[in-house]
Amino acid sequence: MAHSKALLVLENFIGGKFVPCSSYIDSYNPSTGDVYCRVPDSGKEEVELAVKAAKAAFPMWSSKSPLERSQILNKLADLIEHDLEEFAQAESKDQGKTITFARTIDIPRAVYNFRFFASSVLHHTTECSEMTTVGCVHYTLRTPVGVGIPPGVVNVVFGTGSKAGEALVCHPDVPVISFTGSTLTAQRITEKSAPHCKRLSLELGGKNPAIVFDDADLTQCIPTTVRSSFANQGEICLCTSRIFVQRGIYDEFVKRFVAEAKKWKVGNPSDPTVNMGALISKEHLEKVKNYVKKAQAEGARVLCGEGVDSLVLLADNRKGYFMLPTVIAEVKDESKCMQEEIFGPVTCVVAFDTEEEVIERANCVKYGLAATVWSSNVGRVHRVARKLQSGLVWTNCWLVRDLNLPFGGMKASGIGREGAKDSYEFFTEVKTITIKH
Repeated sequence: MAHSKALLVLENFIGGKFVPCSSYIDSYNPSTGDVYCRVPDSGKEEVELAVKAAKAAFPMWSSKSPLERSQILNKLADLIEHDLEEFAQAESKDQGKTITFARTIDIPRAVYNFRFFASSVLHHTTECSEMTTVGCVHYTLRTPVGVGIPPGVVNVVFGTGSKAGEALVCHPDVPVISFTGSTLTAQRITEKSAPHCKRLSLELGGKNPAIVFDDADLTQCIPTTVRSSFANQGEICLCTSRIFVQRGIYDEFVKRFVAEAKKWKVGNPSDPTVNMGALISKEHLEKVKNYVKKAQAEGARVLCGEGVDSLVLLADNRKGYFMLPTVIAEVKDESKCMQEEIFGPVTCVVAFDTEEEVIERANCVKYGLAATVWSSNVGRVHRVARKLQSGLVWTNCWLVRDLNLPFGGMKASGIGREGAKDSYEFFTEVKTITIKH
């Protein structure tokens, strides 16, 4: 990377070297609205170079032992941890999230992920069976599909989806695609990759429900559900955007939930006392605000946040893409705010009466990524979790992850799973070998 005056200019990383690009895109600091960085606007040429570098590195990297690869992954974790603060500052500035979130969650999680898979790679086993009647032994091998860390093993190509992304998806020498993003973009990836029969892992959108029964512990439920609704400005695919509250406690829940949401401080992401930073872009901020306007036009009531409370910002942040935590009530299930992924600090609170009713309503969206159930009735928790059409169901908690277990969604929330076993299977090809003796 290079610096032009105070402006950061990024370069692609191909074949172990930083490579300049012929054209660049402006990147904005979401908290100030100012250009702070220029990013390569890559296309087919840069993708071709990256694929060639990866192909050249593949034989050497794939022949390394699990122990050697484990040591490299652990070294990467050490390097990230060593510069944790610098990474946190960069992530906060680039995405608009609070420095606290980047410092305590994002970067430590990256370190943990590398260390987890560095350990996991040492413990995979293969299958073996014997057919004594014909004197044969069968066993399986798993051969790598993708590549890893020395020069050419990891290549970073910046650019837009329509240019760099499409060139990568359509390249005949890229056998596997792992994508996180919108369902609409995933449809395009599926279409473009189909002629090549590529393997896909798609982690897509969510319209995640929280179901609060009348026996829930509200002292735990309310602060956790505020966090699950507004953490990282609601820009987490796992965030709660529909809250179903049993009618007997609805009024009390709403009163306490709104009071808790109003305590959240919105402002400069570098301020460690701030709970919520800026949304990712000006266009996205307008999109999120428009959902609130649509809900109001349909007769819903905004209890706090956008259009109701005033947002006070420091002078340097007044051009930034900020929005208050927003709670909407009296909204119909068929409303766009209850059906479409907003991906912002907006959540809807509605009442329900029975267990059967709320399961049907919670499932009545095209997505099925995550859900949260709040109840002290163990039998009910298991019944509801089983019937919810969600890849993940948390009960009396949120965002507790074990990388050993599968992660992914149902319906329009994606295809495939991630996790120790699932990732191992996705990024390798299984081969059955039979030996007659």
